Amino acid sequence: MTNTIIYRYDALKNFCEDAFKKLGFSPKDSEIITDVLLLSDLYGIESHGMQRLVRYHKGIEKGMIKVDAKPEIVFETPVSLVIDGHDGMGQLNSHFAMTRTIEKAQKAGVCIATVRNSNHFGIAGYYAKMASDKGYIGFAMTNSEAIMVPTFGRMAMIGSNPIAMAMPAKPYPFFFDASTTVVTRGKLEIYNKNNKPLPEGWALDKNGKGSTDAADVLKNIVAKAGGGIMPLGGEFERTGSHKGYGYGMVCEIFCSILSQGITSNRTHQDGKGGTCHGFACIDPKIFGDAQAIEEKLSAFLQELRQAPKSEGAERIYTHGEKEILAYADRMKNGIAINVHTVAEMVDFCSFVGLEVKRYLGEVDLDGIQRASSYK
Repeated sequence: MTNTIIYRYDALKNFCEDAFKKLGFSPKDSEIITDVLLLSDLYGIESHGMQRLVRYHKGIEKGMIKVDAKPEIVFETPVSLVIDGHDGMGQLNSHFAMTRTIEKAQKAGVCIATVRNSNHFGIAGYYAKMASDKGYIGFAMTNSEAIMVPTFGRMAMIGSNPIAMAMPAKPYPFFFDASTTVVTRGKLEIYNKNNKPLPEGWALDKNGKGSTDAADVLKNIVAKAGGGIMPLGGEFERTGSHKGYGYGMVCEIFCSILSQGITSNRTHQDGKGGTCHGFACIDPKIFGDAQAIEEKLSAFLQELRQAPKSEGAERIYTHGEKEILAYADRMKNGIAINVHTVAEMVDFCSFVGLEVKRYLGEVDLDGIQRASSYK
């Protein structure tokens, strides 16, 4: 049996929207959450797409994610916002925050927002892209449950803490979205689903020693027993570990410190997520001719693509180019979903009363053990 099943975008969209409506979200909110999730799969970021459905379902069941919560602006100036998410869905709090951030930037030229008391928000790049699609420069970041072990440490203290930036350019916008850890927790979950050992240099066990056991590392993260994922740069200063650790702290400051929310090491305790986010929108016009700035960036990106290539390399990509290509391919040829994630989707249907065949077709899961998330 193959390890993926191909689904058309429209089929997954219908499934997701009805799934979130079954969980109690309005049609509009279900559409927003679905859009964030499926952009991840369309961009080829499997770790933050459909495979996150079970996490959100369980978060709602446990009361960590409150379906009826509404984001509230608790402090603002002409160029800033502090928003309390009241434990609502991260995608909805973040969509609200970036929408308001863009509105203020349209008037003042720039706005920075920070959000507290939220939950996992999907890919950071989605919100940076919201600004870029309107001609602005967008930033987005979030803290998360602690998974990063600081340089010289053996206990996870900082989240994956991704930082994203998007800016208009031709023929492709600049789109950068990356965790400040070597990889995200979602990548470990995928390796665990596929029962594959982790690559060397990704993770540490509870004693602070290198580990390739995804299940053990994930278990220790949840139990806060020690170990976790390495910062960008790996385990040692000589390979740049302190840089990833520092980038993670920059993100933490913009998310949990400015919002006076919960730092990564104290999230996901006592039934509360407590995730914090940060957003910014900048109108290029505050630096002069916006069109000239875009043309300047476009020209430099093209020079990067045309730069001399290393031996055996066919092309140099600019940030966001692969995502554009992946999007076009998946809209045409469908999205490959891991069979273990499909098994979770089937189980989800049985929990909430959706007809499997109507959304997922004839699913043959013989030989596929039900995902541990639903055990």
